[in-house]
Amino acid sequence: MVASARVCTRVTDALGIDVPILQGGMHHVATAPLVAAVSAAGALGTLTALTQPTPEALREEIKRVRAMLDGVKTKRTGRAPVFAVNFTLLPALAPPDYEGYARVIVEEGVRVVETAGANPGKWIAYFKRHGIMIVHKCTMLRHAKAAISLGADLISVDAFECAGHPGTNDVGAMVLLAKARDELNVPFVACGGIGTGRQVAAALALGADAVCMGTRFMATREAPIMDGIKNALVAADENQTTLVMTTVNNTERVYKNKVAEEVRAIEKEKPGDFKAIHHLVRGENYRQSFQETGDAESSVWSAGCVMGLINDVPTCEVLIDTIMHEAVDVMTSRLQGMLVHDARM
Repeated sequence: MVASARVCTRVTDALGIDVPILQGGMHHVATAPLVAAVSAAGALGTLTALTQPTPEALREEIKRVRAMLDGVKTKRTGRAPVFAVNFTLLPALAPPDYEGYARVIVEEGVRVVETAGANPGKWIAYFKRHGIMIVHKCTMLRHAKAAISLGADLISVDAFECAGHPGTNDVGAMVLLAKARDELNVPFVACGGIGTGRQVAAALALGADAVCMGTRFMATREAPIMDGIKNALVAADENQTTLVMTTVNNTERVYKNKVAEEVRAIEKEKPGDFKAIHHLVRGENYRQSFQETGDAESSVWSAGCVMGLINDVPTCEVLIDTIMHEAVDVMTSRLQGMLVHDARM
């Protein structure tokens, strides 16, 4: 099912993609199989740099994406697929080799980088010097404006509904996107709880130029995670998320399970004590859940409220086609059908 019309926006034009959809850079999920599938379907696949243990491992993963896309043309425009690399600046006692990861991104000729996390100024400047387009992900408009002043080309606006780190301002998409339309002077992407064509149409109506989806892409055939996790996403409803690490200023929206509830209980008893919860929230735990056991109850893992709208596990191509068909239908049929032209007006 392919939409009868193609949706062109400032983001599709800037990135050279066929549809206004970006795939989120998800830790232990956004590796070559998913990224290549998303990009081949005309959206922007995003490889997560820090999922790779070393800069050289990232180099090999970039090459793996390119090999999967070799000779592929998108079916809507016949263009070569485009992919990005997510470069997230995380608080850590032993910081990753950011210099090494950045150097590999430049040396491998990556065209688009998504920055996120702590102050990105140094890295935006570095990537821009090498002609790389920057999409900066943030949860507050003042941070967006700061990133624009530093040279970000596009902004990904993360609303409170998003999986992972929604920030601390608790503002939902309806308000945040409308304000972004009024206050930002660059194209922006709506992120947070999106997974259907109806939502894509709504985001565009509010002023966004594209959407970013994370959780929805986890429930696809190409997502390199165990079926147990995908089945949990299909079975869950919109109430099956909770917030953890709020007392350590690193709020994360996650799947509501027994481990997440244990973290919340410890935080209530020992607010601000990261050492008390570290053994439960460390990344290795959910890497094992995602890639080895498929046990949705055994770790703390990011997931968004959009779970309530996930009913199947299609291929990325089918998912994107279905979403865009529905979005076009909403824009051209449903909304126009509500208009009544009064001769007296």
